[in-house]
Amino acid sequence: MKKYFVSFMLMLALFINFQELGHAQQADYEKYGRIAMAVVKADFPNDPVRDYEYLGRKKIDNTKVEDGFRFKVQENNQLFFVTIRVNHDLTNNKLLSLTVEAQKQ
Repeated sequence: MKKYFVSFMLMLALFINFQELGHAQQADYEKYGRIAMAVVKADFPNDPVRDYEYLGRKKIDNTKVEDGFRFKVQENNQLFFVTIRVNHDLTNNKLLSLTVEAQKQ
């Protein structure tokens, strides 16, 4: 019985630990997603954003990563994609660079 209890407690501790890691990365993702959305809304203030997709994270080196976001924007009845790449440092959570590309569909 004691063996099962110890196993259960170990599994519970691991589960809680993995949840905390997920929340930390999600908060990071949300921060740069909000920045990307603000850039799109500033560049296209009167045009609605039709769709939003997180493209994922690419590791540049030990401390720097690039998050990608793609937005579908409608301008004058024409749809096109806006891709935003956000480079940032994981050690200090500072934004290093941001690039914007617009492609007609």
